[in-house]
Amino acid sequence: MQISKRNRARLLANGATTGRDPHFGAMVVLHTGILIAAFLEAWLLDRPFIPALALPMIVLFIACNLLRWWVIRTLAGHWNVRVMDSRALGVVTSGPYRFIRHPNYAAVFLELLAVPLIHTAYLTAIIGLLLHLWVLSGRIRAEEAVLLANPEYVSGMGRKPRFIPGLL
Repeated sequence: MQISKRNRARLLANGATTGRDPHFGAMVVLHTGILIAAFLEAWLLDRPFIPALALPMIVLFIACNLLRWWVIRTLAGHWNVRVMDSRALGVVTSGPYRFIRHPNYAAVFLELLAVPLIHTAYLTAIIGLLLHLWVLSGRIRAEEAVLLANPEYVSGMGRKPRFIPGLL
């Protein structure tokens, strides 16, 4: 969050503007809620620890965090958690952005699916997945309204899939 705050201040100082971001609060509540619900479900419903499920989910969690750090490193000063119009700084098309438009959202989505399943909190995983799809679809619409208004972004990124190389 400190990186985001620092980058956001720098973006604003360099002429970037804050975009419409009506889903930010819902994302914060949802992400926090999934973490709390996963803990409570595993504890209160005495979910068993199943190594055959937990180990792949731990690997997925680690992979998601590596992808997120690759995103942060690639975006450098662009990266922050708010919707910003930073077209003055150019469009980033390197790193994971060579393959998809929203690698950070893909990483967070998979991470918030994996975390509950580490301790077999499948109710949290399913409900969290559905709520996250709903909140994320609104957030991406708001972000892409800003991004797709930039002809340079459309030229460099417009034909790339959102989340899965070659598919979505």
